[in-house]
Amino acid sequence: MTDSKESSAAHGVYAALLTPRRPNSIEADAAALLDYLDGIVRIGVDGLVLFGSTGEFVHFDLSERMRVLSLAIRRSRVPMLVNVSHSTLAGAVDLAENAVNCGAAGLLLMPPYFYHYGEDQIFEFYQQFLSSLGTKTPIYLYNLPAFTNPITAQLAERLLTSRDFAGIKDSSGDWQLYEALRVLRANSPFQLLMGNESIYLRGRLSGADGIVSGVAAAFPELLVAIDRAAQSSDFDRAQYLNPRLEDSVKN
Repeated sequence: MTDSKESSAAHGVYAALLTPRRPNSIEADAAALLDYLDGIVRIGVDGLVLFGSTGEFVHFDLSERMRVLSLAIRRSRVPMLVNVSHSTLAGAVDLAENAVNCGAAGLLLMPPYFYHYGEDQIFEFYQQFLSSLGTKTPIYLYNLPAFTNPITAQLAERLLTSRDFAGIKDSSGDWQLYEALRVLRANSPFQLLMGNESIYLRGRLSGADGIVSGVAAAFPELLVAIDRAAQSSDFDRAQYLNPRLEDSVKN
């Protein structure tokens, strides 16, 4: 378990892993996942994400997510963030407690999904999650408005200024929201992770800490090369490679 949010702040390229399944089954193929994980890590990513939207977490029950997670964290040689999102508070807390006990470097949590909730309800959900979990393991807000209740700029400010959360992974692709988050953290520092490749380079060059990327789970070489170029101020190379990333998102 981590001792502080600062000690394991996520940055750089985190590959959002797919979850292989056994043929004709709803069970994850843990052996295939571990081999796949090894291959992604060898390319040089800074971390991994398990059971995110790319990993189709909604298709696996709690026990299966817990079983696979324990194996993957033991195998990984880089930090692993774990998406503990669930349609219920109890489910999210159970997944989070298991992830913390297994040694997750951080937790990702989106608002409860399927039903529509107001901002006050979502705020209360996060407060109750914090109260129930009681851990120093970094917790990142997970904004995926295309598939669940959005985290607006106003709600993000309410949550992030509390300093109870390590940061946010924003997959909206909304540049105005990104700008609002960037301004917010000038006074309330937190980790700002992009979750949408279409605006990644622009965000990284303007101060984002990194990306959680599904593309990096298929073409890690490309994301790692762009990120390293951006961080070494090799802007020509970063701009040269970026259209390939944009094409991969479109396709």
